[in-house]
Amino acid sequence: MGDLPPKSTVKRWLVTTNHKDIGVLYILTSIFFLVVAGVLALLIRLQMLESGGTILGGGEYNQVVTAHGLLMVFWFLSPFAFGLANYLVPLQIGADDLAFPRLNAMSYWLYLFSGLAMVVAFFQGGTHEGGWTLYAPLNVPNFVPRIAEMGETTAVVGLALFVVSVTLGSVNFLTTIYRMRAEGLRMRDIPLFSMSILLTVWMMLFAFAALLAATILLGSDHMLGTHYFTDIHGGSMLWTHLFWFFGHPEVYIVFFPALGAMAEIIQTFSGRRIVGRKWFVIAMALVAIQSFIVWMHHMFLTAINLPIKTVFMVTTVGISLPFDLMVFALIYTMVKGRVRWKTPFLFAVGSLLIFILGGITGVFLGAIVLDYQFRGTYWVVAHFHYAMASSAVALVGAVYYWYPKMTGKMYNEFLGKAHFALAFVGFNLLYFPMFVAWESPRRVFDFQSGFSIWHQIATVGGFLFALSFLVMFYNLTKSLYSDRHVGDSPWAYVGSAEWATTSPPPLENFVGTPSFASGRLNFIGGAEADGGVAESEPATDGGVAASTATGGHDRHADHASWWPLLVSIGALLVVVGIGGQATSYVLWPFVFSLPFFVAFLGIQGARRDGRAAIHNLYLLLSILFFGGLLYVFSLHHGGLAEGFQNASMTFYLTLTGAVIGMYALVGMGYESFHVPEPELSEQWPFEGITNTKLGMWMFLGSDIILFGALIGSYVFIRIQYGWVDFLHDAAYTHKAVWPGLVNTYALLASSFTVVLALVYARRGSRRGTLGFLGLTFVGSALFLVNKSVEWTDLWLDQGWAYNTDIQGSVYYLTTGLHAAHVIVGMLILLFLIARAYTGAYWEEDEEAHSIEYFGLYWHFVDIVWLFLFPLFYIL
Repeated sequence: MGDLPPKSTVKRWLVTTNHKDIGVLYILTSIFFLVVAGVLALLIRLQMLESGGTILGGGEYNQVVTAHGLLMVFWFLSPFAFGLANYLVPLQIGADDLAFPRLNAMSYWLYLFSGLAMVVAFFQGGTHEGGWTLYAPLNVPNFVPRIAEMGETTAVVGLALFVVSVTLGSVNFLTTIYRMRAEGLRMRDIPLFSMSILLTVWMMLFAFAALLAATILLGSDHMLGTHYFTDIHGGSMLWTHLFWFFGHPEVYIVFFPALGAMAEIIQTFSGRRIVGRKWFVIAMALVAIQSFIVWMHHMFLTAINLPIKTVFMVTTVGISLPFDLMVFALIYTMVKGRVRWKTPFLFAVGSLLIFILGGITGVFLGAIVLDYQFRGTYWVVAHFHYAMASSAVALVGAVYYWYPKMTGKMYNEFLGKAHFALAFVGFNLLYFPMFVAWESPRRVFDFQSGFSIWHQIATVGGFLFALSFLVMFYNLTKSLYSDRHVGDSPWAYVGSAEWATTSPPPLENFVGTPSFASGRLNFIGGAEADGGVAESEPATDGGVAASTATGGHDRHADHASWWPLLVSIGALLVVVGIGGQATSYVLWPFVFSLPFFVAFLGIQGARRDGRAAIHNLYLLLSILFFGGLLYVFSLHHGGLAEGFQNASMTFYLTLTGAVIGMYALVGMGYESFHVPEPELSEQWPFEGITNTKLGMWMFLGSDIILFGALIGSYVFIRIQYGWVDFLHDAAYTHKAVWPGLVNTYALLASSFTVVLALVYARRGSRRGTLGFLGLTFVGSALFLVNKSVEWTDLWLDQGWAYNTDIQGSVYYLTTGLHAAHVIVGMLILLFLIARAYTGAYWEEDEEAHSIEYFGLYWHFVDIVWLFLFPLFYIL
């Protein structure tokens, strides 16, 4: 599509891929979820006015508490920060946009629709009642009211969809920051907000992969009847490990963007650079690394032995030390500077004070003995909100700080300070009384009558805190339509690149190409800034400039596409529909969508490249494939008519979503969407690597954690069960080694053939490229056929299914997820074969690398099997 409609049209906001538009959409959408979660919070406070509750029943209260926590943590705090990051990071590093604009748009739409699915779950009989941590066994079907099972499943799958959105965004930001920095902008010199985002997305890439594994296992327990979290041999502990391996880094994922914004604001309004900047950055990096080795302090009340608990107590105390350094750096910067008490600064200082109190009270929970006393009480509730909500306070300050840049208008300073006063007083009235009434049991609305006054004060504080946001909404909305215009830089003492462009910035961010080669910001081939045009040689940190050109782009970048929205609409329909199906129907919508994908390849390929024999072949194959699936479906459900008649409406809703998703993915693949890489850029340590290749590496890094979590779950359960007894108690008669061995050879051979396809593509050999791509497809098909024969023997002949016992659950789900990766690879191969047939890969340009990028994915799939084969067939 390419060109963007005007901002005044609805179409603009549906098709935009521009990072500033996406940033605005993230901010507005996160505020919507803040309002929803805030209303739920006020219901909680009304319920707590007196012991025994006032307006909600037990189940209703549990649902409200759970949904409030999930919406605040997942759909408000992090997305609010990443709305700012979307808008600001490319500006701060001198880039035109994020590396993958369409993936950025898709990440937003998946985020929006996953949140809507979470809200829809309320209206499907009820959502989860076990708290935002979703602890097992309260999260499994046995402990869910039958009427709420569909809503429960929708919430779980919606959370998984949110993780997919996060993964896309993480890959995008990492690629952008490493590959698209302005010439001369070394990694150690990028602004602190962008640095905080860089460390945050590294944590997100790995932590959310563990959560995705947990939600896949939980969704399987709900939809397929597997036994991961119902098994008595450590099922509940398995969920706790998986969740908190994600959950504790999530604390810093939420706080780091706020910390970066605090640092930027304090620098500006203190009039000096942050004290000890290098050590500040090192401390952030240490916290990011340490965040993955402290998760068990959330499990001190479990049966983990004391020596291990002691180790994690030490790591928990240790992670506070880098924070001490950062806090003192911020305080000393204010002491050494000349403070100007503007609204953004007030929020930054207020957030710092709140976080200090949250950190101090958290030290109590890091001590094993004290944690025994505090864990199930309102002390945890108060500490958690002082630690997590402090980031929201800082990010509100960030909105005020960058509001003039984003809108070109200045907010009302008096109303801004009034907002801060109401928010700061309301926040502390809301949460500090919880420390006083800490003996009140957590997640329960029954408490000692002597604590009533403190809960009533907290309720007043909650409504005051909510009122403060109304002041902000009024202030920012009224200011947007005011005549208080601002220039490029309304603040004194700013030093990052976003303040060197207009307010608001133009579509391409800068007039000319930003460069820091001279040691200060200049523009090449455009208007002067800060003294004129850079003429010196690039000063790099080990990397190379992408080009020495000084002109504009050869072709204008595209900024609009419908496909990300359509893919996400398909995903929404799948999430809403999948929870209402019988187990025998769950997988069929996805299976039936496969021949549609093949047909769409033929149709879209003919439109894009001109009709060729390959497109006709795909249409024929899709018809034969669909017919074969209908036959298998009829066998599975006692007849074709009976099968479709017995299917629920949610089956057809899910099928519709899957087909729409397939159509949109094919359309996105064939769409001509131009994203020029920077002509001048600092790319250390990834010079010489294309954006897409680096993005694939990052994605595979996340996928490693996903499979690592699944393999780790298998090992954990097997150890808990007894390594040898685990196999002896399985319900199958025998499981041969040779099917796994044959599949190993098939996949290894296919890895060689995909390399040969790339070699022949670079030689310009159409026949060689098609031949070896075809052999790769054949190898993967042989893998699936052999796997199907093995599963048929185990399932139908020996009666060992995925829901027979825990052994079957871990075997079928782990190898099944790998098989799903193989199927995805086969679909991509069909696309590559069609494009190669019409002559797409004969030259050394970005498109010619598509086979190489696929090869990276395919080699990863093969390597994963090399781990699964000995685990499930030999050991």
